[in-house]
Amino acid sequence: MSAPFSWIRPEPWGVHVVPADCWVDPGRAVDRALVTHGHADHARGGHGETIATPETLAIMALRYRTGIEEGSGEMPSKATPVAYGETIRLPGGVDATFVPAGHVLGSAQVLLEHAGERVVITGDYKRRADPTCAPFEVVACDIFITEATFGLPIFTHPPIEQEMAKLLAALRGNRDGCVLVGAYALGKAQRVIAELRAAGHQDPIYLHGAMEKMCRLYEEHGVPLGELRLVSDHTKEEMRGSIVVAPPSALNDRWSRRLPNAITAMASGWMRVRQRARQRNVELPLVISDHADWNELTATIEEVDPAETWITHGREEALLRWCELGQRRARALALVGREDEDE
Repeated sequence: MSAPFSWIRPEPWGVHVVPADCWVDPGRAVDRALVTHGHADHARGGHGETIATPETLAIMALRYRTGIEEGSGEMPSKATPVAYGETIRLPGGVDATFVPAGHVLGSAQVLLEHAGERVVITGDYKRRADPTCAPFEVVACDIFITEATFGLPIFTHPPIEQEMAKLLAALRGNRDGCVLVGAYALGKAQRVIAELRAAGHQDPIYLHGAMEKMCRLYEEHGVPLGELRLVSDHTKEEMRGSIVVAPPSALNDRWSRRLPNAITAMASGWMRVRQRARQRNVELPLVISDHADWNELTATIEEVDPAETWITHGREEALLRWCELGQRRARALALVGREDEDE
């Protein structure tokens, strides 16, 4: 009889599901990969087979050209869609079920079951309501594998309604100019736009060209974003009194000079740290994160109540200490290639 959980093995570049010889969010190309979501530190091209939700596969096809078919002239790869709640049987008698993670469109936790043992790999996740993706679901398991991006007690994210109110107040105070919001192109940009619509802002929103395809993909998957216009198609006069969304890298480059008197804002959980805002010359920091904050991380572990918690990346030490103080078994995996925040 094999030792408990010997079939699941953390390696520096991902979690290896040994009987199925597949990997979860591997950092390098493998024959078979289970992918939790489309951010670059979890998803990549080049796998022989990629198994993910239909939305994540669509994002990966757009960003990494996965799912290339025979005869295309490129290295072919297979894409296997798995809907939320659907269970597939992997080689070696391992069952895999994808469960919503609440992080970005299509993001999933992966429940793995083998030999009567249950392991949940969360990828990245948050507990706040988000109009652009399905909400996180608590799944009972023996081993719970969690991130810890904001795994320090100082990180408590404010209600997003509060941050939207700050953004709209800045817009009302700058009708001769605009408010330029830096937001990561996958997930954060669409969430900011959808939350603005929920707050009653129905005016056209202007986009940097790098945002357009991902926003259209979200709309194709049933996420309404209202009227969106490309900055490149309009004049300064037309953009006065408007909100503009762009990648963080565009906030202070030459591209932003085409905008009328822009107030510079940034949507990120790291805007809680004043030094981060100053480094980016951000006038209006918006504390908006697609990751669980400290209270949500610890509350989730208590709700799941696993026999053991594994921590993949982020502020592992503080969460490990919290587990120790609560008499919970935990370990840090120190996976390589995971970013502090892919927001």
